[in-house]
Amino acid sequence: MLTEIIIGIVAVLIVVAVAYWLGHKSGASKQDKYWEEQIPDYRKDAIMKSRAVLGGQFSEQLAPYLPDFEYLPTECRFIGKPIDFIVFRGMDEKKIDEVVFVEVKSGNSKLNQHEKNLKDAIEKKKVKWMEYRIPEELTKKGDVEDRIKDIVNDKD
Repeated sequence: MLTEIIIGIVAVLIVVAVAYWLGHKSGASKQDKYWEEQIPDYRKDAIMKSRAVLGGQFSEQLAPYLPDFEYLPTECRFIGKPIDFIVFRGMDEKKIDEVVFVEVKSGNSKLNQHEKNLKDAIEKKKVKWMEYRIPEELTKKGDVEDRIKDIVNDKD
């Protein structure tokens, strides 16, 4: 009697294990099939987004040459991030009288948080000039390795 109970329990466990395995394989197969059907849509979406980004970047760089752009293209310098252009108004006449930060947008696009922060800093006049001078030891003629070694040894 005890042997029959143990055989029955083992048989039930085997049936449960086989049923679980079959259910798992069936579910995995359905999930794989679902994703295989979705891949073309995801690829198409990725391609469309990529084209939109590339088109936007292309348009940004062409902006100074488009109608109604109020600054001369020769006075514009493309930066890209975090701002599209810096315009040095008057540079062609060798008399810069204004520096303008330009962000190019198209369609319904809005400023991102970095662009908003930059705009706020500029509007609050938190802009300054800095001049950096390269150490004279680095600009002298001669062996570069010796000059760098001398500078490093001076700091020790």
